[in-house]
Amino acid sequence: MCALVNNVYCVGRNYQLHAAELGNAVPEEPMIFLKPSHAVVPLDGSVLKLPLDRGSLHFEGELVIQLAEDYSPGMTVDELVKTMALGIDFTLRDVQTVIKEKGHPWTAAKAFKSSAPLTPSITFPGTAKLAATDFTVLKNGDEVQRGNVKDMIFSLQRIIDYIGEFYGLGKGDLIFTGTPAGVGPTESGDVFELFWGDIRLGRCEIG
Repeated sequence: MCALVNNVYCVGRNYQLHAAELGNAVPEEPMIFLKPSHAVVPLDGSVLKLPLDRGSLHFEGELVIQLAEDYSPGMTVDELVKTMALGIDFTLRDVQTVIKEKGHPWTAAKAFKSSAPLTPSITFPGTAKLAATDFTVLKNGDEVQRGNVKDMIFSLQRIIDYIGEFYGLGKGDLIFTGTPAGVGPTESGDVFELFWGDIRLGRCEIG
């Protein structure tokens, strides 16, 4: 991804099986939340220091796109996106459960420092070719998540148009596009590897 990161948009519950595994209803329109730019750190083999003392911490692997141009209505994904990466939306699940029950924003559970590690970028292959490749998350050598854009509830175009209309989208903005089923707890010493097809894009260890 380019050095400039402005807004970090995230899409919640964008895979049906993930919504089901957490007992959540499937949304009728994209569910959008934000992380600060300080949440984005390199997923480059380094040790990530995360708040493991705040209850259950879950990993959520995701396809991440970055806008290369400012959004205007009618622009296509292929016009706007030139690079992509894989990332992890780390979530304080116990904290999220409490604040959801109280009707509070998700910030405390989703927006802490280093909660959005991101692999180095690769060239966006275009929407026509994107579904030909799965992305996977390995935890301690075992595959725990496998996703593909064809299984998303809301397409990349729908997500971009929705965010662009209601929030605005500009050059440098990131979109975490949602996580497939298989999310689970994270502990100190866990090693995560993120693959695009057979290519490992990033690795990290939890400290």
